[in-house]
Amino acid sequence: MSTAASTLAAPADSSRETRGTGSSLRNVAIVAHVDHGKTTLVDAMLRASGAFGERAALVDRVMDSGDLEREKGITILAKHTAINWHGMTVNVVDTPGHADFGGEVERGLSMVDGVVLLVDASEGPLPQTRFVLRKTLAAGLPVVLVVNKTDRPDARCAEVVDESLELLLELADELDLDEATTAHLLDLPVVYASGRAGRASRTRPADGDLPDEPGLESLFDVIAATVPPPADDPNAPLQAHVTNLDATPFLGRIALCRVRAGVIRRGQQVGWCTADGKVTRVKITELLRTEALTRVPAESASAGDLVAVAGIPDVTIGDTLADPENPVALPRIHVDEPAISVTIGINTSPLVGRDEHPGTKLTARQVKGRLDSELVGNVSLRILPTERPDSWEVQGRGELALAVLVETMRREGFEMTVGKPEVVTRMVDGKLHEPFEQLSCDVPTEHLGAVTQLLASRKGELNQMVHGETRVRMDYRVSSRGLIGFRTEFLTITRGAGIASHVFDGYGPWVGELRTRLRGSLISDRSGPVTAYAVDQLADRGVLFVGPGTLVYNGMVIGEYTRAEDLEVNICREKKLTNMRSSTGDELVKLTPPTVLNLEQALEFCANDECVEVTPESVRIRKVELDSHTRARQRSRARSVS
Repeated sequence: MSTAASTLAAPADSSRETRGTGSSLRNVAIVAHVDHGKTTLVDAMLRASGAFGERAALVDRVMDSGDLEREKGITILAKHTAINWHGMTVNVVDTPGHADFGGEVERGLSMVDGVVLLVDASEGPLPQTRFVLRKTLAAGLPVVLVVNKTDRPDARCAEVVDESLELLLELADELDLDEATTAHLLDLPVVYASGRAGRASRTRPADGDLPDEPGLESLFDVIAATVPPPADDPNAPLQAHVTNLDATPFLGRIALCRVRAGVIRRGQQVGWCTADGKVTRVKITELLRTEALTRVPAESASAGDLVAVAGIPDVTIGDTLADPENPVALPRIHVDEPAISVTIGINTSPLVGRDEHPGTKLTARQVKGRLDSELVGNVSLRILPTERPDSWEVQGRGELALAVLVETMRREGFEMTVGKPEVVTRMVDGKLHEPFEQLSCDVPTEHLGAVTQLLASRKGELNQMVHGETRVRMDYRVSSRGLIGFRTEFLTITRGAGIASHVFDGYGPWVGELRTRLRGSLISDRSGPVTAYAVDQLADRGVLFVGPGTLVYNGMVIGEYTRAEDLEVNICREKKLTNMRSSTGDELVKLTPPTVLNLEQALEFCANDECVEVTPESVRIRKVELDSHTRARQRSRARSVS
C-alpha cells in the first residue's frame, strides 16, 4: 500500500502540533464496489482541506497513481493520505473495490478504526460491496454509510439505503453478531454525497439532485462522531505492525506501519519480529509521516499513527517492530485463500526475442526472481513449483489480479508463456470441491433470454431476479470455473450494455464438465508473414486475430473458427502469378480488420490445450504443443482413455 506522491501538494509542516493527537486523530478506510466513486470522493476531501496549492492543476483520481490504475479506471493498490480538517487529522485509506484485490482491502482494514461504506445511489449494494462490508463487520469496525452520486438521473436514494440496511442485517446473521451490535447497525449514520461536486449532507436530496450543503462539512462531522479515536496505549512497550511495503531509490525498502502501542522514534533500536519467530535488533534510520500526498520526515510517532519506516532491508508484510527489551509480536495478517491459478514460465515460442522491441528478461532465473519479489508485497499470492523447472504455478484471488501481475511484468521487459486460468480445488470429506462465486448481472430487458441461456450452459443457479422498467437485475451462484471467459461473451451478447460483477462465495461440490467455448481455433500450419490474399480467402472461416504482415509460426492460434473443432490453415499463402490476363486481376480487395485481443481477453479465450505468449510488444495465443502430429497423437490417446 504505497502512499501516492504528487507535486500538487502544498508544503507540509511535519510538527506534531499540526497533526491529530488523541481525540483529534481518526483512521478510516473507504470501501465500496468498483466504480462507485471512492477515489473521486478522496479527491474532493483533499480539495476541501486545502491540500492542493492554489495554482496547482487539479488531477482527477489523484490517488490512482499507477499507469495500470489510470488505464483500467480502477484502484489496484490501497493507498493512504492524511487530511487535516480544522485541527482533526483524518488518515484515509483508499482501498480497491474489486474482490480480486481483496488482500489490499484486508490490509487496509487492519490499519483503521472505522469504515466509510460508499454505495452508488443508482446501482445500490453489489456483490463486491458485500465482500468489503463482510470484512468490515468481521473486524468489528463502525460503519458510516455514504450514498454517493445522488445527482445521477436514475438515482434512488431511499431504496439504496433500505437495500444497504438489509445487507447489513443479512451479514450480521451470517457472522452471528450479538443483538446489541445488530441493533446498533440499524442506526448507522447516513450521508448523501456527490464526490464529483464535492458536496455532502445528512438530509436526503430528491433523486437526481445534489446535496443541499455546499461542502463536505457533514461528512467530516459524521466521521468525527462515529469513528473512534485510536485506543492504542502510547505508554505501553512499542508494537508497530507492518501492513505494506514501498521503496524509494534513496531509502530502499520502506515498511508502512500502524503503531499499535508505545512510541517509535527516528534512530531508535527496535526488535524486528519475523514470521519464523526470530527477533533481530535493528535501527530505524528514517521515519516518515504522510501529509496530504507527500511523505515528510518526523522525529517520532505515537500509538495510533500510520507511519513509514526505513532501515530494515528484508522486512515483510505482517512483521512486528517491537520494544527490543520486551519484543511481543502481533498476529500475522490473515487473507482469504486463492481461488484461481495460472502457469507462468519462460517464452518457448519460435518468435522469442524477435519482436521489433523484444523483451530484455527471458531466462527462468529472471522470471522466478520477479515472482519471488512479488510475494514480498502481495500476501494474497502463492507460487508453487511445477513438473518443469522453467515454469511455476501462480495462485491468486481471480483472473484480473493475475492478469495485472502479468501485464506489470511485460511492461518491465519480461517475455513469458502464461497458461489457461484454472480453479484451485480442494478435497472436503473425500469429495472434490471447487470455488463458487456470487454473480450479479444488470442487463437490458431485451438481452434477458440470451444471458439466461449463457449462464445455464455454465451451470449457474439463479437466486433472484428483479425487473425494472428497462433493465433486469439477476443474482446467480456459479462456479468460478464457469466464469472463466464469461465476461467477453457477456459483453458481446449484451452489446456492451450489460454490467456484471462477482465475488467469492466459498467452495462447493464439483459441478462436472463445463463447455465454456462453443467454437474452435484457427491454427497456422506454417511459419512466415501473413498475406492479404490468405486473409481474404479465410475471411469466411471465422474471426481472425492477425492482419497482413504479421509474423506467425506453426501452432499459433490466428483466429476463432466458426465450428466447434480446430482447423489448421495456411495464413501465409500467396497468390500464384500467371502470364494469363484476368478481368478481375486488378480489383481491390476490402479486408476485414483483425480482432486484436488484449491480455485479459487472450487468457479468457484460451482452450485447455492453449496458452498465451506475452512479450512487451505482443500478446499471441498458441497451442501448448506446437507440432500438429504430436497434438493428433495426444487427442487419440485421450479418446482411447475416455
